[in-house]
Amino acid sequence: YALVVMFLMGVVSAQLSTSFYSRSCPELLPIVRSVVQSAISKETRMGASLLRLHFHDCFVNLGGPNWGVKLGRRDSRFASQGAANKSIPSPASSLSALISSFSAVGLSTRDMVALSGSHTIGLARCTSFRARIYNETNNLDASFAALRRNNCPRATGSGDNNLVPLDVHSPMTFNNDYYNNLINRRGLLHSDQQLFNGGSVDSIVRQYSRDPQKFSHDFVAAMIKMGDNKPLTGPNGEIRRHCWRPN
Repeated sequence: YALVVMFLMGVVSAQLSTSFYSRSCPELLPIVRSVVQSAISKETRMGASLLRLHFHDCFVNLGGPNWGVKLGRRDSRFASQGAANKSIPSPASSLSALISSFSAVGLSTRDMVALSGSHTIGLARCTSFRARIYNETNNLDASFAALRRNNCPRATGSGDNNLVPLDVHSPMTFNNDYYNNLINRRGLLHSDQQLFNGGSVDSIVRQYSRDPQKFSHDFVAAMIKMGDNKPLTGPNGEIRRHCWRPN
């Protein structure tokens, strides 16, 4: 919802709330839902893009869980694509690096595994998984590697921007297939497969692969927890006239 909410002028409050706009804009949620559904119907990848943005506030229409989004967040007066990308773990991250990155913003190891399930939708560029499909063998299904090599040549500079789905089975549906892929050694990114590679979180991956309801429950809890991480409210920040740059 953040994509549209950031355009809206509302009453300033000191806290986030699911009813923040109930008086100033009572039709806000139906309007936002309609806009997001329309965007996803035109470009399914938008669902994954919005999820990355929440690494803020959104979701709709891909079969995933629903939850009440806390509203009232204000925008930063600074914008840095480099800083934003730096805060998101690299596709080459180890398990310990993933745990540390999420812990640094108050998210638990279970939160990290649940949020990683967002890779059940979306696409990845060849540059982000080339090293995995050509250099890793012990934790990579051979037929899956061969399939992905069709769209990602070994040579750097050749097909670098080619896109493939993160989830080989159901790339347009939000479900728990991501975890089944990991168990079958079909995680696309190195950082994906690190979640099931004989480490401390293998048991969580197995649990989510068996129990989609548990995955949905934990995913929602982690999204809400992430959204509550140091939001700008009240007099802090600003309401941007254009979402892509400070006023």
